[in-house]
Amino acid sequence: MFKKLLENIKLNPPLVHNITNYVTVNDCANIVLAAGGSPLMADDVNEVEDIVSISNSLYINVGTLNTRVIESMLKAGKKANELGLPVVLDPVGVGASKLRNESVKTLIDEIDFSVIKGNMSEIKALYTNAKNTGGVDVQEDDLVDNQNIEEAIEFVKKVAKKFNCVIAVTGAIDIVTDSEKVCLIRNGHAMMSKITGTGCMTGSVIATYCASNKDNIFAVSVMAVTVMGLSGEKAYEKIVEREEGTSSFRTYLIDTVSLMDFDTLKKYAKIEIV
Repeated sequence: MFKKLLENIKLNPPLVHNITNYVTVNDCANIVLAAGGSPLMADDVNEVEDIVSISNSLYINVGTLNTRVIESMLKAGKKANELGLPVVLDPVGVGASKLRNESVKTLIDEIDFSVIKGNMSEIKALYTNAKNTGGVDVQEDDLVDNQNIEEAIEFVKKVAKKFNCVIAVTGAIDIVTDSEKVCLIRNGHAMMSKITGTGCMTGSVIATYCASNKDNIFAVSVMAVTVMGLSGEKAYEKIVEREEGTSSFRTYLIDTVSLMDFDTLKKYAKIEIV
């Protein structure tokens, strides 16, 4: 199926509206281009509905949340729902503050999301609407490994059912589920946590792939998470070979996403259907 999904992106290059954080906005724009889309980065409340109206999907990222942009996110999300466009949410750091918790709850209550992507701490905070994260990084107690994977899968399935969307939990072992189908993805490298923006970029890739494949949201979410993880692996191989560092890693990561094809995915993807 991945072959057809990738072909759809090439045949129908999507326009992807990103309302994202100012720390990683450039990375998100570049990764949308690398994934085969065209990025629009607009967050003013007076134009977001117009921008959504010419777009093929919407990505909402609350990483640098502020009161000005909350209304923009709500207006954009509702317009995207009205037009039947895929909407992806990245609840960065949810659980870390009252404003973040209340804002994300409002977004989920008023917008129908196609995909919600986050680390396990964020997804747990989202599910309980509780303050239980220390920032944007996953907490040690929430790390997913082979010992707790079955428990983690059952929990994420409950979250997907509650919010009626695909949930993509990123980590050492990624979990993607629509509450019934579940895929585990074991691609990726620890170096991805050493540069800012890999999570945000993953959200943008999901939104890009969904835009051209809105009838296959679960499958393209699995593909997007796999592509990012695999690109991290390939980027790490290059910096080791060339004795380079984190800045080069970021560049090679984007390069690999831009060069990704079906044969590479087929050969190196580490996907387990549960």
